[in-house]
Amino acid sequence: MPGDRLTLQDRQRIAAGLREELTYASIGRRIGRPTSTVTREVMRSGGPRGYDAEAAHRAATGHTRQRKTTPPKPTPSPSPPPGSAHLGGRDPRLVDEVGAQSVELMMQAGLPQMMAKVLAALFTTDSGSLTSAELVRRLHVSPASISKAIGYLENQALIKRERDPHSRAERYAIDDDVAFHSIMASAHAQTQIAEACRIGARNLGVTTPAGARLENTSQFLLHVIDDLVRSVEHWHKVYPTHSPEASTTDD
Repeated sequence: MPGDRLTLQDRQRIAAGLREELTYASIGRRIGRPTSTVTREVMRSGGPRGYDAEAAHRAATGHTRQRKTTPPKPTPSPSPPPGSAHLGGRDPRLVDEVGAQSVELMMQAGLPQMMAKVLAALFTTDSGSLTSAELVRRLHVSPASISKAIGYLENQALIKRERDPHSRAERYAIDDDVAFHSIMASAHAQTQIAEACRIGARNLGVTTPAGARLENTSQFLLHVIDDLVRSVEHWHKVYPTHSPEASTTDD
């Protein structure tokens, strides 16, 4: 039941869902638990990359017995996990949690899962750029999956390619103006749709029901796009985005 503690079987099903690359919401539905329960369980037990059902269950049941038999003891602040220097001293599990939440939201907005994972990895990296090899290691996927995701994200004007100044490797970067460029690219695509509707209306005749529908759609899109572009350009000047200087390597 949702109010009960997670069982070993629940945790094994969570682990299976992670291997299948399901979202936390999907895993929650599978075991009849809230998404927040699954998120907390995974993040306090190694993150999506290191989650082990049996170890998590032993830790949870061991902590329960300890709370019943011994008083709590003050614990010193944990040392940063090894390999977290490139994260500015942050716990990699915390970065994983932020990334997982970002992936969930991007997928709900319609972005395919692998594309969302690559974009979230770049967003949660201080430098905002990673090589293909770094993305492969970070996401535990094949180079082909990374390549496909990169192509998609480039077409959406969400990332750009850069040459690594210290090697011959190509880096994929997300800059501070990603929202601005993405909205402008979307506006361009919507303008093309509006133009296609206008041509269709002219060919069918604007006095016909279908022609009138296409003409109205074209005019609606053009007015909305015009308002959107004006607003985006205004707020882009009001809130220029500049990140603090960051390292160029984040593996």
